[in-house]
Amino acid sequence: MRTDRWEPAAFKARVDEVLSRFVAEEAEQFAGIDPLLGPVAGQLEEAVTHGKRLRAAFCYWGWRAVGQPDSDALVRAAASMELVHCAAVVHDDLIDDSPLRHGRPTAHVALRDVVRHRPHAPAAARSLAMLVGDLLMALAGQLFATSGLPAAYLARARPLWSVMARELIAGECLEILRTGAGPDTGASLKVIRYKTAKYTVEHPLLIGGALAGAGTRLREGYSSYGLPLGEAFQLRDDLLGLFGDPAHTGKANADDVEGHRPTALLAETWRLACDADRKRLSSLLGRPGVNTEALDDIRELMRALRAPDRIEDMIGARVEESLGALDQLNLPPHAAAALTALARSATDRLS
Repeated sequence: MRTDRWEPAAFKARVDEVLSRFVAEEAEQFAGIDPLLGPVAGQLEEAVTHGKRLRAAFCYWGWRAVGQPDSDALVRAAASMELVHCAAVVHDDLIDDSPLRHGRPTAHVALRDVVRHRPHAPAAARSLAMLVGDLLMALAGQLFATSGLPAAYLARARPLWSVMARELIAGECLEILRTGAGPDTGASLKVIRYKTAKYTVEHPLLIGGALAGAGTRLREGYSSYGLPLGEAFQLRDDLLGLFGDPAHTGKANADDVEGHRPTALLAETWRLACDADRKRLSSLLGRPGVNTEALDDIRELMRALRAPDRIEDMIGARVEESLGALDQLNLPPHAAAALTALARSATDRLS
């Protein structure tokens, strides 16, 4: 993408090239330490194979909206946002014990073959996956620091990295602490905000803006646009998690139900349910090996209570709030058009 027109496929190709080359080089050096590390290195490369590159896109347009031109160095810096996401995904799949991601075995499942003849093989595989995620987060910082942008630009954005990491981990911790607790929509939305919304939209925008020297008003506007949009993104994910087609989502429909996770969809279902419905729901949540019939029962109950409609309303309200904030910023037309398109693609999706 070398013009002001937003071309998502071309931008994704640029980010994919940066990530594949950078991680391949790092994986080669890692595996060079000892042949035993080859499969672990392979999971580093597997982690960056998929993705819409939304976080990189928000960072890029956080830069461009200030008036800065297209830059290969900026694309490298923006690509580091995707490595943060890859690290978070590996850790999240490990925490949630999810078997699939993008239709393929998650890192802790794929690495079981490496240790299958060793004592405590499942725990060893989980430990290896945890370290893959840790290394991906370290590589994110390295890619950012070596992006080629001037040191003064990087220094403006570096403090935001610690904020992003703190809030992302706080969100993960809150989800763990809320899992299995009494459903509460407000608490679920707080988990969404810190676990997903901030590092998906707000922080990439703010980091791109900081790199470009954005002023206070624009940074505040980025948050006003980014936070509700990030929440809408995750609310859509909650719906897709249970009602989506695994062929498109690449994830198992039963994950949130088996884990009794604090999603807004489950919280709204509980809020709308009568005592009898709550008893029925309680008998199904948190059960390992939930079958298709049980999932269909939960979907039927949710539809009867119109809980998915309630989540759709929440998504729509947040997108409207986000775009309203964007209109107030008086951005260059090409940046406003791109951020509008990103808002739509982030929340109107099948996977």
